[in-house]
Amino acid sequence: MQQAIPYKAWPLPLPGRHAGDQKPATQFHGSEKGAVRDAVSENAVIVLARRGCCMSHVVKRLLNGHGVNPSVFEFEEDEENDVAKELETIGAEHDGENNRRVQFPAVFIGGRMFGGLDQVMATHISGELIPALKKAGALWL
Repeated sequence: MQQAIPYKAWPLPLPGRHAGDQKPATQFHGSEKGAVRDAVSENAVIVLARRGCCMSHVVKRLLNGHGVNPSVFEFEEDEENDVAKELETIGAEHDGENNRRVQFPAVFIGGRMFGGLDQVMATHISGELIPALKKAGALWL
């Protein structure tokens, strides 16, 4: 007879992590410097949001509706400033400017800061979202 996996074993650990680690696989911690940068560079589409944010749910549903399965990384409210600073430096590297304010949920498409919920919705309505997703390699059709 097969045995069920206990509920507390989820989420599945990332490579290099043990099942007993306290932090979930989709959570950033301030001690992991460069974790945001690595995640942005490794994923075609990534959504960074505060844990439990309803606006991030809307962004995820919109992207899923287009057939994109974005990576989602959530952080606690007390980690927001650290994540925002790192995102601003990433945006400054790509744009050459550091005056772009990060909005959460922050959506990165193709390794570049795409914007928040308002930018994603605006490009969806104008019909520019699907070409941007195709260009980043998140959609093939």
